[in-house]
Amino acid sequence: MNPTPVRTPAGLVPAEFVQPVAVTEEQRRTLSMAASLLLAYPEEDGVFLDKLDAVETQLDQLPEEIAGEFRSFLAAARQFGERAMAEHYVSTFDQRRRCSLFLSYYSVGDTRQRGAAILAFRQGLAQLGLEELTDELPDHLCVVLEAVARTEGDAHAAAVEFIAAHRDGVEVLRSALASTGSPYVSLIVAVCMGLPRVDEDTANSYIDLIRSGPPAEMVGINAQLPFPSAQPDLI
Repeated sequence: MNPTPVRTPAGLVPAEFVQPVAVTEEQRRTLSMAASLLLAYPEEDGVFLDKLDAVETQLDQLPEEIAGEFRSFLAAARQFGERAMAEHYVSTFDQRRRCSLFLSYYSVGDTRQRGAAILAFRQGLAQLGLEELTDELPDHLCVVLEAVARTEGDAHAAAVEFIAAHRDGVEVLRSALASTGSPYVSLIVAVCMGLPRVDEDTANSYIDLIRSGPPAEMVGINAQLPFPSAQPDLI
């Protein structure tokens, strides 16, 4: 993946993005479901450990590059243990803005447009013939990955396009996780390996997000600020 990232005042900009790996539809469905399971909050009382074991039994169905990323995560998660992984999950995904698992955050931020963006995700999932199966909002990465895992044929291709349309946010998430040394970066890398190659527009959008962060609510602010109103945290 990115051997030589460049640090700017706004954060890390990779020299290269994750290169796609040739996968069949069935392999992409498998890796998407595995990533969805492992990116959910790591429950205790053996539930999370059972998930690790279940995913491990499926890795021989995946290309070695992708399976290797999952193995890295499984090894780190077992070394951490359930309690420590739960604490790491909260400190990473709930307390760092650039590690949000809600994809609409990267496009509209914490603005009043968020409701419309979430509705668009909900409608997009409905068009794929999927009902909401979890309590998570429809823009949560786990929900979108589950959509990729549960669809076939044209619906599957549409689900892949759905997540690929938010690839800039996924790349910001990956970069932030990598810079903190989080084991969760391996899961995002595996997901990216199963997606189309990053195009120029997505790369430019990613760089804009790194530099200025997601949009901020400006309603009621009269001053013309010469700088972004919500700078991303420098991780």
